[in-house]
Amino acid sequence: MSIKPATPKGTRDFSSDEIAKRNYLKTVLQLSFEKFGFQPIETPSFERLETLTGVYGEEGDRLVFKILNSGEKVKKADIEALRKEEYQKFSKSVSEKALRYDLTVPFARYVAQHQNNLTFPFRRYQIQPVWRADRPQHGRFQEFYQCDADIVGDRSLWQEIEMISLYDYAFKELNIEGIVLKINHRKILTGIAGVLGAGEKLSTFTIVLDKLDKIGSQGVLEELKSKGFSSDSLTHLESLLSLKGSAKEQLDTLKIILKTEPEGLKGIEELEFVLGQLEAIELKSVSITFDLTLARGLHYYTGLIVEVKAPESIAMGSIGGGGRYDDLTDSFGLKNMSGIGISFGFERIYIVLDELRLFPKTLYQTSSVLFANFGDLAAKKAFQLLSEMRRKGISGEMYPTPAKLKKQLSYADSKKITKVILIGSEELNQNRFVMKDMVSGEQISHPIASLMQLFT
Repeated sequence: MSIKPATPKGTRDFSSDEIAKRNYLKTVLQLSFEKFGFQPIETPSFERLETLTGVYGEEGDRLVFKILNSGEKVKKADIEALRKEEYQKFSKSVSEKALRYDLTVPFARYVAQHQNNLTFPFRRYQIQPVWRADRPQHGRFQEFYQCDADIVGDRSLWQEIEMISLYDYAFKELNIEGIVLKINHRKILTGIAGVLGAGEKLSTFTIVLDKLDKIGSQGVLEELKSKGFSSDSLTHLESLLSLKGSAKEQLDTLKIILKTEPEGLKGIEELEFVLGQLEAIELKSVSITFDLTLARGLHYYTGLIVEVKAPESIAMGSIGGGGRYDDLTDSFGLKNMSGIGISFGFERIYIVLDELRLFPKTLYQTSSVLFANFGDLAAKKAFQLLSEMRRKGISGEMYPTPAKLKKQLSYADSKKITKVILIGSEELNQNRFVMKDMVSGEQISHPIASLMQLFT
């Protein structure tokens, strides 16, 4: 029985052209990170399951791809838990590892594990694939690349400004205009939850609020009501979500609303500092907007949060995001290690560049020359010359069999190889070759001794 050739749901193959584009994007981001003093690291594709659970929230935990135990460990499966429908307990008994969900938590583990070998504040960037058991859709995959930059070991608000500047620099290098950076502060959201009388439900509040773009304000209010938020608090929230005006005007209003919430006022103060400093910086490619509805539902954010929106002409969700986290390494035994990190949505930025036709037109690298094959004796000479060209840094290849010349030229044409070298028995006897220009169709005979000069 034959196997249907298909990739698993949520994954993709990449052609040579696509890889050339992806490498270009990766290179631009790498150079941008390094321009800001970030150093690269890599972490394993999978981590211990306990490393990845309990930090992303209940919904995030459900999207973690677990790796089934093998060998003798399979015998440890808790069948009784399965019979009792205690699925979480059963899951832990059959899986001890999981594919990484993001790069931030593995990075926190890395910092805690290698703390004695790092210089703090530690500036790191990482470009690697991650996996999520999410429903695939446009711009959302189950296997995709993340590009993160983090600074850990310093609570200075200048790091927030540094990260926003990095976004601005990278998008400028990619020639993407019309990028909007939405910012908010988790302490402001904490203050709002306190005003609503739901301080103990902060996690629930932020997770639901983070769905605003997907389910709308009414959907958010209904879901919060189903989770125990009172009608009075939701009425108050509805008025808060309708705040308008500039960032300064909204923050001034929030100072009055949150006057009894010290945590919320602290968030406003920090945000005002960041916005004030950004006014003095001439951002080239991004505009900043305060968005009170921005929540970023992940548990570990504690300060500034940011989300990157694509240009309006592109139907796309966020193409990046991040924020301040103060306690991410606590679970690994490393206390008081504040950090801030941002992520570039590699796959979505790729789509934006593709739709806006911003990829350079000369990315795809093909062979500079093809040596036609006219049989063993001629092929031997052709391969000697090809090897010499390669040693000189010239890319090329030889057609593997002495097929009809029309077929060999068609091969060169399909690969966009612009020069074909023809060395048959007659050329061998004369110690010459014929160069065919695949663009103009012109064929010119040259002495073999002049071959290298024509390509240098």
